[in-house]
Amino acid sequence: MSEQPALVPDRQPLDEHAAASARAYAADQRARADVLASVLEDIAANGYPSPETGVLWEEARDAHLERLAGEQPRRVA
Repeated sequence: MSEQPALVPDRQPLDEHAAASARAYAADQRARADVLASVLEDIAANGYPSPETGVLWEEARDAHLERLAGEQPRRVA
């Protein structure tokens, strides 16, 4: 095997708006991953939550659909 690094193909630079959008999306995904990680750490430390303290899936679904309905449509550049 060669110890030389693999060649990176030439890249096309992004305009400022596209770069900002990519950074915003990355930050959003990082925040979601952090939330998931904290939930899993809590379960590992304290066990599963009691079913009585949870939310019915129908209620969670309806709340999520309401949030989606309230979002602004995405603009295509």
